[in-house]
Amino acid sequence: MSIDDAHEAFFSPVPRGLEELLVEELRALGADDPRPVQGGGGVEWRGDWPACWRVNLESRLATRVLWRVGNGRYRGEEDIYRLARRLTWAKWFTPDQTIRVFVTARQSPLKSLEFVTLRIKDAVCDHFRAMHGSRPSVDTAHPSVRIHVFLDRETAALYLDTSGEALYKRGFKPGTVEAPLKENLAAGILRLSGWRADEDEPLIDPMCGSGTFLIEAAQIALDIAPGLGRGFGFEHLLSFDAPAWAAIRKAAEARKRPVRALPIHGSDIAGSQLRRARENLAAAGLESCVTLLKADLLEVQPPATGGVMVTNPPYGVRLGEAEELAAFYPRLGDALKQRWAGWRCYFLSSDMNLPRAIGLKASRRTPLFNGALECRLFEYKMVAGSHRTPGR
Repeated sequence: MSIDDAHEAFFSPVPRGLEELLVEELRALGADDPRPVQGGGGVEWRGDWPACWRVNLESRLATRVLWRVGNGRYRGEEDIYRLARRLTWAKWFTPDQTIRVFVTARQSPLKSLEFVTLRIKDAVCDHFRAMHGSRPSVDTAHPSVRIHVFLDRETAALYLDTSGEALYKRGFKPGTVEAPLKENLAAGILRLSGWRADEDEPLIDPMCGSGTFLIEAAQIALDIAPGLGRGFGFEHLLSFDAPAWAAIRKAAEARKRPVRALPIHGSDIAGSQLRRARENLAAAGLESCVTLLKADLLEVQPPATGGVMVTNPPYGVRLGEAEELAAFYPRLGDALKQRWAGWRCYFLSSDMNLPRAIGLKASRRTPLFNGALECRLFEYKMVAGSHRTPGR
């Protein structure tokens, strides 16, 4: 890929609610003109190839970096086939590589996205047959090239995925572990909390589960680029400039701070969860950075006189769980009031009744989406004295 002044068009999906934070991050990484898309869920931006590589390597918030290679209006599936057929796929990868096509639609009049997916695959393969006499194979599990197509009511946009695996897959957690909280959402919540990592502000997740908040926080504190432990889709493109990419990786490696004990704490009532957190921290090379403790949130003592608490508490789905939470939440409010003065506490929950249930007045409620699940990030600034809602 020649490194010149030509700017390409990119799109980066992001958990809904973090679009403006991603705009700020993209600007800092050298992207031009980042703009949230209408309806949310992503940011469009422009940049050169080094900017694309840096965003893949350094972004804590983006889910992917998609390179726009074509777009146009359509009425039916054959219009989309023709649009895909005339793109120069053979300039970007070879028929020996494997592909997978992903189609996402919003208000599209087309009835079958499976058929659209098939026709786009046909168009790519027909292009290669015409150019080389052979075609790429489809690999739905581990394709070397991912093609993304977004349909709205009238237009189709086609992208090559420069990321490969989603960017929240940092490259060290066991592949079989599916955490309830994606890493980029956790990083966004840490940003929303205003946690001052550069000032060694204490941080605790008292329901730490597999340790997602803890790992993200430690990487932020040590300035570890989140993509240093993994590879990317752009490395499979024909025009990939390996020496230029190596220089960008080397600069990020050189910026890392030495591993040390940090004022980052995690606890959980379940020993199995603590073991997972410890294993994941060790896989990331960060086990010595974080203090872990087996403890009940209702009984854990603050590790300092002030700091940030951030956690993703459970929410009731079945009747028994809901009844347990109805008893738990008021005790949580009591614990915060009695022991956590001086702390800013953040709870991500899809339970919109959480503030009323714990009996404390939230100072801020930020709408966020954990996948398709609508949530709120509830902020509580605990000070000496009562935050109790009237009647409690």
